[in-house]
Amino acid sequence: MSAGGVIADRAYDSNALRKLIAEAGAEAVIPSTRSRKVIIPHDALAYRLRNRIERFFNKLKHFRHIATRYDRRALHFLACLHLASAMIWMR
Repeated sequence: MSAGGVIADRAYDSNALRKLIAEAGAEAVIPSTRSRKVIIPHDALAYRLRNRIERFFNKLKHFRHIATRYDRRALHFLACLHLASAMIWMR
């Protein structure tokens, strides 16, 4: 499985990590730290949309069944994810 990009916080802004992401053939969407002398540009829209994904996962964790993963089968867990996602979407 391959990824088109890796989105991360400023805390993950290191040359070693950027090199590892580039070797994997993905784009690093990581804002530069303030201490960096040469600012590395990033896709600001993709980074801004990352917050929506984080908020969604936070809302999923409010469902006890998903947070503790009671299901033994992956199919049942996926069904609960679909149900919880639909409930979040309908709010």
